[in-house]
Amino acid sequence: MSDTAIRPLVAGNWKMNGTTAALREPRLLGAMLKGVKLKCDVLVCPPATIIRRAKAVMKGGKIKVGGQDCHAAASGAHTGDISAEMLKDAGAAMVIVGHSERRTNHKETDAEVAAKAKAAHRAGLVAIICIGETLEERKGGKTLDVLTSQLKGSIPEGANSGNTVIAYEPVWAIGTGLTASTAEVAEAHTHIRKEIGKIMGAEGAKTRILYGGSVKPSNAAELMGAANVNGALVGGASLKAADFIGIIKTYM
Repeated sequence: MSDTAIRPLVAGNWKMNGTTAALREPRLLGAMLKGVKLKCDVLVCPPATIIRRAKAVMKGGKIKVGGQDCHAAASGAHTGDISAEMLKDAGAAMVIVGHSERRTNHKETDAEVAAKAKAAHRAGLVAIICIGETLEERKGGKTLDVLTSQLKGSIPEGANSGNTVIAYEPVWAIGTGLTASTAEVAEAHTHIRKEIGKIMGAEGAKTRILYGGSVKPSNAAELMGAANVNGALVGGASLKAADFIGIIKTYM
């Protein structure tokens, strides 16, 4: 594994999937991990409606629970939104901000992502800040420039290795079945490591950088072995315990 001094994180993003019945999967996952000495942290981010129940299901286990998004404000007239403080109260330890689906479908800007990350820090949550280029940007040779711009605009003041995780998810590889090559992942992550060092100083060298984009049991070991990769942000493969543990096994 790369960066062995940094404890990896394998995070599952359920997106808009899962009701109470789906909690049998993290319960099963917890049973599979019982007695296993993990070399990584494990996080499940279910819909906000079942965070509290997910926390109860996994109480005392090795799996942390997180949110998928939060509002920048602590409270107010924001119908349908959820604050970082509410997520914390429900039992969340982390929250994903700036996922490409939010950036694309909800037109979220880097400034809005930074505000959400700052809100996460305010509430005592770890912010998982997502960045990534589109296929058009990659074909145009703009990948590294895009990543630099997103990092500069999305990381708030006060970010450190304890309260912030960076997740690189090339937009063209999310839910498409396409996966970046190991060389492409290593290039992007090495660039991210350099850039967050400029932004966060010495903390940048200790900050976890996750890879996401059609990660599955069959390619996890290869991807997680790339330079400056400290874990994975997993989508569809995190919905089933058998698939998710196949990725977690990379660190067992």
